[in-house]
This record gives sequence, C-alpha cells and structure tokens, in this order.
Amino acid sequence: MSATMTTKKQSAAELQFATFHVGELLLGIDIHLVREINRNLSLTRVPHSAPAVQGVINLRGEVVTIIDLRTVLGLPSAPPSQDRRNVIVQTDGEQIGLIVDRVADVVTTSADQIDPKPENLRSIDAGFFQGVFKLDRGLLVILDVAETLAAVAPGGGRRPE
Repeated sequence: MSATMTTKKQSAAELQFATFHVGELLLGIDIHLVREINRNLSLTRVPHSAPAVQGVINLRGEVVTIIDLRTVLGLPSAPPSQDRRNVIVQTDGEQIGLIVDRVADVVTTSADQIDPKPENLRSIDAGFFQGVFKLDRGLLVILDVAETLAAVAPGGGRRPE
C-alpha cells in the first residue's frame, strides 16, 4: 500500500467523542478516554489543593480526583444542578473525574472533519483545545485532556507556549 493511500485511510478513520456542556461550550473528549459518567458522588475535600480540585471520591475502591472544568477554563461557577455529572477519564494510568454541567451525546466523525482550533480564542485559553467540529447546531470543541489536567498538576500549571 502506498504512503498516500495509508494517509487517506487514517484521515478517514472514524472518531467518536463523548460530548457535554460546560457553560455555553459544547465540549468533546475522545470516547476511548472516558471510563464512565456518574452523578456527583460524595466528595472529600483535599486541603491545600489547586482551586480546580473539588476533592476526591471513592470509586469502587479507587481514589479518584475530581476537577471542576469551569474553574480550569476560567468560567464563573454555577449553582448546583441535578444535571451535573462527573466524566471519569483514564489518562496516564490514573482515573480523573471532570465535573461538567450536563452530558450530551456521542458524536461520530472522521479525523479529516476536525478543523484546527481557532487562533482568536481570547476568553478561554485555546491551549486546552485540540480542534473543532462543525455541527448543525453549532461547534463541538475537542478538549485536550492532557493539557487540561496539566493546568491543575501540583506545582505545575500550563507550560509556557
């Protein structure tokens, strides 16, 4: 198979994103990273943790850190809601929970349908995003989970660009 044919096959590969709302944003995460979605369980606060760390939960015997995406993305806090959920993602061998305002659908597309992230995003740090996908009803913004979690890493925060 030629290199050109391989590239075309890879670019047409099917991608699926679990989608959810955080404020007015419709965000998506590669479905392969998502382990489960659950209601906000009883949190245990962690003293001296980053502002985005809401606490930890016991998820079937595993301690899972819960991160508030609104805080990471610089959005104002929202009142408690029955729709809020924890999206539990698996990254670097660890499970992390991301608090979202409400869960949406699974969106299926191909890699060649994902556009680069807009360079003019000012209100929210564009470094948290991998790209965008145009939907009939707006834009799906693809969240860069690694970059998002790096923002709340101890002593870290984001690397300068």
